Amino acid sequence: MQNINRLEQRDMKETLPEFNIGDTVEVSVKIVEGSKSRVQKYTGIVIARKHGGVRETITVRRVTGPGNIGVERIFPLHSPNVIDVKPIRFGKTRRAKLYYLRDKIGKAARVKEKRLKRK
Repeated sequence: MQNINRLEQRDMKETLPEFNIGDTVEVSVKIVEGSKSRVQKYTGIVIARKHGGVRETITVRRVTGPGNIGVERIFPLHSPNVIDVKPIRFGKTRRAKLYYLRDKIGKAARVKEKRLKRK
């Protein structure tokens, strides 16, 4: 068990930005197409955060197009293909999983923004 923990610690990223469920984030992902690689940005609301340690994943949902089609992607946070996760807005939620947003469209699918305290 100690050997597994040591291997997992080696593969984990040193720093990750602080974000929670309901926050809008921009995930930069490395895409490899043949011999070329590029960075693609995916922006959406974090609706789930699962597991922990090196296996930690986030589910990011965004609604695109004129037909309000929802697209969800699951990103392993410590994967070498996930270059950066940047929080854009901080949402105020009272639940750990926001799966109910799948049934909502338009204004109903919004998450209230958290007010930051001034010093």
